Amino acid sequence: MVRKIYYAVVFLGLPLTLLLGWLWSPAYWLLVIVIPYILIGFYDITTTRHNVLNNYPVLGHFRYMLEFVSPEIRQYFVETNASGRPFNRITRALVYSRAKGQQDTQAFGTQYDLDEVGYLRSNHSLAPKIVDESEERIMLGGPQCDKPYNASRLNVSAMSFGALSHTAIRALNGGAKDGGFAHNTGEGGLSPYHLAEGGDIIWQIGTGYFGCRTPEGGFDKDKFAEKAQKDVVKAIEIKLSQGAKPSHGGVLPAVKVDEEIAEIRGVEPHKDVISPPAHSAFDGPTGLMHYVQHLREMSGGKPIGFKLCIGNRHEFMAICKAMLETGILPDFITVDGAEGGTGAAPVEFTNRLGVPLNEALIFVHNCLKGVGLRDKIRIISSGKVATGYDMIEKFALGADMCNSARAMLFAVGCIQSLHCNTNMCPTGIATQDKARARAVNVPQKRQRVHRYHDATLESFREILGAMGREKVSDLHPGDVRRRVANEREKSIAEIYTFLEDGALLGENVPEEFAADWERASANNF
Repeated sequence: MVRKIYYAVVFLGLPLTLLLGWLWSPAYWLLVIVIPYILIGFYDITTTRHNVLNNYPVLGHFRYMLEFVSPEIRQYFVETNASGRPFNRITRALVYSRAKGQQDTQAFGTQYDLDEVGYLRSNHSLAPKIVDESEERIMLGGPQCDKPYNASRLNVSAMSFGALSHTAIRALNGGAKDGGFAHNTGEGGLSPYHLAEGGDIIWQIGTGYFGCRTPEGGFDKDKFAEKAQKDVVKAIEIKLSQGAKPSHGGVLPAVKVDEEIAEIRGVEPHKDVISPPAHSAFDGPTGLMHYVQHLREMSGGKPIGFKLCIGNRHEFMAICKAMLETGILPDFITVDGAEGGTGAAPVEFTNRLGVPLNEALIFVHNCLKGVGLRDKIRIISSGKVATGYDMIEKFALGADMCNSARAMLFAVGCIQSLHCNTNMCPTGIATQDKARARAVNVPQKRQRVHRYHDATLESFREILGAMGREKVSDLHPGDVRRRVANEREKSIAEIYTFLEDGALLGENVPEEFAADWERASANNF
């Protein structure tokens, strides 16, 4: 039918338009519509590889136009306040309000379905407490650390320069400086923009060893030592895997590797940069522990930890066995959930690999308790932490600190346009287009990051007090309740098994952990 209309325009419409123009000259203006219609239709029928355009010349383009704007249509006109993904409108609006210093209250009641399976909540107390501001901070550094760091309970999670614009990095670091919290560099290296505003830094070392890399792509200890001993660098994080793309390396295409990126990352400009899926500086769990000790010595005794997304359970247990065999302990372990974010990742990796954060936190907490090391190692929660209650939930399940990435980006001005992987970020945050990056007003946005951080910590303290708790250490898994089937709910303590100190070291290892513990080896993953 559409083709018939096209042919009718070509064989009847064009001659009729010319005839009308001959009789009444203003009708010639119709050619402005008719001729492009004919040319586009001719191209669609004879040249295009799109099935739709071949069968529906010209009109088929409207399908692709609507598809192009469909994410925006869904976000602004279709999704409800509670249905958006990855973060719904309720959460985004809360972050925006706190970042701007505006009212963050809500009228008329909750918009969530409290009976929905999976809904999490906590009980309040009729004897609420006043929580001291000291609960907002915690010492990062175990018994083997010479330079522990007095850290905030909430910090900026790992995001690299390259994934984010230089102005976004500066705004995040400026907020960290103003608020007294830490800014994780991500695996892209310690850039001048991470250092420009003077905020505390956690330097992340990934499999590409960017910033401490040999020309062949290995680990350069001299470059590492030079940067790790900077006063502004407060801790080092070894990235083993990431929640959004676990056990997946990356390729930074040559077109993005300009001279600035090349200098920061320690690579050759205008050539593809490969990040392998695994580290080359060490092999196996025991090798990881020796690497931790090596970095600790070269950094002058600063806190050293590692980040991972939990996959095979026995592999993390193997790391625990390596701690026992070598006597070397990391100062912290950052647990990234499968729901964590990234600038770009293969769809199947993001959707199908890795353990969700809450389950992973419980497992890591259990393993460290089971080997008697939980009190010596901090656990950092990373993945969809945006509100004060998110922090309460993670602390109750075993975390000591929280890292936030996407919520911090909301504070900078992110609108969740989902264009992070296109270099076309409309807010100038996730792009290397300098013209777009100018949209990030660094002095203004650093204030918003600071305000969001402080308001979220204040919310966390208020909720903790409303629950009748005075300290984070008073929280336990029974404080978080989850709606299950048949209109019932259970506490997390009822749903999961929680180990006692040393439970994995005796002869009677709990059945749920026994097979993986037996399989785990300190020598290999």
